Amino acid sequence: MFLFVAFLIFSGALLGASYYVYTVPREEESRALTARLREIRAKSGGPRAARGVSDLMIQEQRGRFSGVADFLAWLGPARRLQEHIEQADLKYKAGDVLSLSVVIAVVVYFLLGLFGMSLLALRFVFALAAASLPIAWIRRTRNRRLRKFEEILPDSIDLFNRSMKAGHNIHAGLETIAGETLDPVKMEFRKVVEELALGSQLEPALHNLGRRVPLIDLKFFITGLILQRQTGANMVAVLENLSVLIRERLNLAAKMKAATTQQRFSAGLLCALPFVVGLGFWVVKPEYIRLLYTDETGSKFLTYAIVSEIIGILIIRKISNPKL
Repeated sequence: MFLFVAFLIFSGALLGASYYVYTVPREEESRALTARLREIRAKSGGPRAARGVSDLMIQEQRGRFSGVADFLAWLGPARRLQEHIEQADLKYKAGDVLSLSVVIAVVVYFLLGLFGMSLLALRFVFALAAASLPIAWIRRTRNRRLRKFEEILPDSIDLFNRSMKAGHNIHAGLETIAGETLDPVKMEFRKVVEELALGSQLEPALHNLGRRVPLIDLKFFITGLILQRQTGANMVAVLENLSVLIRERLNLAAKMKAATTQQRFSAGLLCALPFVVGLGFWVVKPEYIRLLYTDETGSKFLTYAIVSEIIGILIIRKISNPKL
């Protein structure tokens, strides 16, 4: 009965966290959009409403845990996390994500104590691993989006070059990319075109693009456009070579990934083996596994095994993912 109640509490906490992560931000966006439309209607309603019209300003929307976000921003990690969230094209706030991670860590820590895990260090390791899941999901989403951007970038550069050869200027070339390519390239260049349409200079708009998409190939493209604007040089040949270089590097990465498939599969199997063996013992002989988190000596060995496993996974991941 006690285990069933603990399971219900844990399931309720996970469902609450899932509801917060996936539903609450969308509801906030809908309410903000409705309020903004209502404000625009009020401002355009006549002379009486026009007296209360304020200047148009871009204001950052505050999250639910704005105070916690300000404190974490003062410490430093929230700024880096917020950059990753923006690069992943998500609508969350860093303070909300970190607050959710803290809540998950506390819930997991106390639930493990309810299940009989006595060693505090082991409970802390499991709680820390559970708290890192939202941040890991954001990083995974960001990396997947950047990889897709990098795959589409060579075709976008070729499209820009054809526009330049046809006699168009840089603005028309950027508009061509924003209108003819696929997301996420289309989305990011559309933001550049919108900034230019609102009166921004070309260089700040391109620098903002490089900040939103931190890819070295895109930075080369941005540098070429800025040099062409400042010096008037012909950058078409340079950009053509850049697109060829990006394609060759992507092809080399694909060949390396195909050549190391067996080794990466072996590494993944080796990393998953302790979990599979532990699950098997839990089904066949649960008393063997129970000693690892009820006995003090067993908990120390389990803590050492988990830390060693994590370090080994990180080392294998670093070796199997070379930077090209």
